[in-house]
Order: sequence, then C-alpha cells, then structure tokens
Amino acid sequence: MASSTVLLELGSGPDTAQIGAEVEPTDTSYLPPVDSGRAAWLFLAGSFCVETLIWAVSLTSGKGLLYLGAPPVFLAFQKWPKFLHRSLIIGLPIVVLAVFLSSFATATWHLILTQGILYAIGGNLLYYPIYVFIDEWFVRRKGLAYGVMWAGSGCGGLAGPLVLNWGLKNYDAETFLRGWAVALLLLVAPFLLFIKARLPLSRHHQVPVRTIAAGFGFLKTKQFWAIETCNIIQGLGYFIPALYLPTYARLNNSDLGSFLVSLLNIAQVPGVMFLSMLSDRVSVYTILLISSLGSTLSVFLLWGLSGSSTGLLVAFALCYGAFAGGFTAVYAGAAKELRRVTPGGETGRADLGSMLGLLGGGRGIGNVACGPVSEALLRHRTGWKEVAGGYYGSFGPLIIFAGTTAALTMSAWIAKVTKLL
Repeated sequence: MASSTVLLELGSGPDTAQIGAEVEPTDTSYLPPVDSGRAAWLFLAGSFCVETLIWAVSLTSGKGLLYLGAPPVFLAFQKWPKFLHRSLIIGLPIVVLAVFLSSFATATWHLILTQGILYAIGGNLLYYPIYVFIDEWFVRRKGLAYGVMWAGSGCGGLAGPLVLNWGLKNYDAETFLRGWAVALLLLVAPFLLFIKARLPLSRHHQVPVRTIAAGFGFLKTKQFWAIETCNIIQGLGYFIPALYLPTYARLNNSDLGSFLVSLLNIAQVPGVMFLSMLSDRVSVYTILLISSLGSTLSVFLLWGLSGSSTGLLVAFALCYGAFAGGFTAVYAGAAKELRRVTPGGETGRADLGSMLGLLGGGRGIGNVACGPVSEALLRHRTGWKEVAGGYYGSFGPLIIFAGTTAALTMSAWIAKVTKLL
C-alpha cells in the first residue's frame, strides 16, 4: 500500500477538532462508536472519578498551579503525541509521591514543594489528557461529557475536606498523608484502564513546530481575547467565597462555615452539568450570561444582605455554587465557537489543546492573583459602617469586589449583542 499521511481527526461531525499530529490512515470501522457504547461511557465514568480524586486534594493546596500548568502541558502533548498517551501512567506516581513526601514536611516550603509544585506537575500529566480524549469519544454530546467530568471537581471539593478532617481527627498528619498516598494509588489506578484514546497512536515521534503554531490560529480572533479576558476576571473573584465564607460565618456567630463551603461544592455539580449540556445547544455567550448574571445577583443580593442570617448564607452558597461553579462549561462552548470563527478552524487552525491550555492558564492567573488582592481588601477595616448586612465592616469591600468581577464577566456577552464581536 502506498505511504500517505492524513491529519488525525478527533471524532466525526461538524464540530470535531483536529490536532497537528500525522498518522497513517486507518479503517474507522474498527473504532468504537462516538457518543455511545460501553467503551465511551466507561471512559467518562473513569474521567469523573479521576477528576474527583485529583481535585479533592488540590482544592486545599496547589490549585492555581494546576491551572497555570495547562499551557506548557498541552504544548508538550502536541509536540510529542506519544507523551500524551503515556502521561497518565507518569502522572499518577508523581501525585502519589507528592502526597507521600509531604508527610515528612517540617516547614512551610516543604509543603509548597510537595503538595504545591510536585503535586501540580503530576496532576497536570494525569488530568489534562482527559480533555483531549473526550474530544475523540464525544461529538454531539461533548458538552454533556465535559459536564459529567467537571462535576467530579464539585464532588471532590465536598469529599476532600471531609476526608481530611476525619483523617486528622483520628490519626496524626504523617500517618494520614501516607495512608492517603496509598489510597490514591489504589483508587485511581483501576480507572486508568478505561481512560484511553479512541483513535490510534501516531507513529510520528514529534510534530513540527510550524504545525503546532498553525493550531493557534484562534489567537487572531477577537472572540478568543474577549472570552479569555472574562475568564481571567472571573477567576479573580470566583474563589473568594470558598476562601472566606468560614471566616465570615464565624465573625457572625455561626459555626456553619465548613458546611457552607460544602454547599458551594455540591451545588457546582448540577450547575456545571446543566450549563455544559446547554452548551451543546446554545452559544458560549449565553452560557457566559447565565453564569455571570446568576453569580452577580447571588453575591450582591444574598451574601451582601445576609449579615448573620443563616438562611441567606445557605441560599447564597447554593446559588453561587451552581452559577459560578458552572462557569467551567464556558470552555466547551468556547472551543466550539473558536473553531467556528477561526479560518480553517475545523481543519486544525483552532487546536483544542491550545485553546483549553490558554483558558486554563488564564484562570490560573486569576486564582493566584485572588489571594493577595483579597487580603489587601480585607485590610480596610474602617468605614462601611453606614450599610447593613454583609456590606457592614471589613467584608464589605471583598463582597463588592467579588460581585463586580462576576458582573464584568458578562462583558463578552455585551460585546456580542452590541455586535462588537
């Protein structure tokens, strides 16, 4: 048979992505079906479980580093296609080692090195291949698939602190962390059997730089920069409630701080699943509007007016968790939109990994900046005494900032309806 090459096609249909790797032609009749079938659903179940377990720990440390690591990791996947398929096997031991080594920590920088940097490296290698593989397994139900996977982070956010509190009450920190390292290995490893590519592995060891660069064609579109700007702004304010609700509740004579954070995380599950499924049917700008408007109203009307009202705080945690936690669905919609508006977007000019890597990195910037910005806002302990509810006292500027960033996230939708995009 004459030798020839074709672009590796992810899925089949009008919304499929392509990456720059070249592979030998293959008979697609032997491939498992997309959007259905035992293999696809087992893949999705495994992805959900890995997401749950990985983010359960990272929600307490190194989350920003996991986001910031997305751009270089996706670039490595594009440059070395075989590395993409092997990274899960490499990433899991690194994650386990990071947790195990943290049990020997005697200084803060030890934890930064292990639970922060080392865990983020392993987590990136273990987690981000799933994004590429989902694009192979699901075409018409891509939003649904991403929603199911992302729901795992909400479940991890709920279970992680509960397991951590239970472990530290019953064991010393060293014993618990070593046990958790073993548990991660035993729990994650079986699911890796189901998390695999649908399409055959490329025979090419490396992809030319010019081919990778071609996949960044979406950078020339106004739509990408509008969505990325909203993404960074949303990251600046999104994490504030999870960080400060326990302190706010305690200052208002409530011992429900941990419970409220749990509600934030569990409400994310239906929120991200609903908005992700919706992204299969409506534009990304509609998803942006729903998420940001719901988040804005939740902050200003529920948290801002709550004071010491337990009912309003519970309502805020549920509403904000659903709307703000569902923002991740924008990524699935953004991929579809950028392929549509990028010339040649359906044939490799809008590479999925490149898009998701930059979006993840953008959210990482917001996450890392959120800490120092929110601390600076809390230092303003004077003023704000003429208002009621949560706006009273030192938390007033913080609530205003969280609500304002949520509102500014609507700017891409405004630009769309005013025909600036």
